[in-house]
Amino acid sequence: MEKFVLSILVENKAGVLSRVSGLFSRRGYNIDSLTVCETSNPEQSRMTVVVKGDEYILEQIQKQLAKLVEVLSIKKCESGSTCQREMALIKVRAEGNNRGTIIETCDIFRAHIVDVGIDSVVVEATGSEEKIESLIRLLEPYGILEYVKTGLTAMDRGSVVM
Repeated sequence: MEKFVLSILVENKAGVLSRVSGLFSRRGYNIDSLTVCETSNPEQSRMTVVVKGDEYILEQIQKQLAKLVEVLSIKKCESGSTCQREMALIKVRAEGNNRGTIIETCDIFRAHIVDVGIDSVVVEATGSEEKIESLIRLLEPYGILEYVKTGLTAMDRGSVVM
């Protein structure tokens, strides 16, 4: 199965997120990632949805989304023509002798330590999904206590505006 990223411009009204996500669940499509935020126009929000499937499934999802009155536009984000990023907060066990190595690992990934505890640190990382997963794998031997990821966000490169 292929991964697809959809950027959906919707009216910024109560219940729109529920209607869009409900459409996916009613059709039996799983949402791998979903981010939503108001745009520069406060009457509109942009949803970035990541789904897995084939071209037929993608076509069905786009057709069903287009039927929703609150959906203003739908765009399939191609990896070459869009900037795609994810953010993660990772809490890692950081005892005295491991702390330096954890900090060096974070520096390599341009990640930032945003909280320091007696025996743990919280790392903030942004980048591609692959970069975030690589950092998590490298930090696992030290003991990841927990982590949370925002989900993918995407925007067209250049002066193209949705």
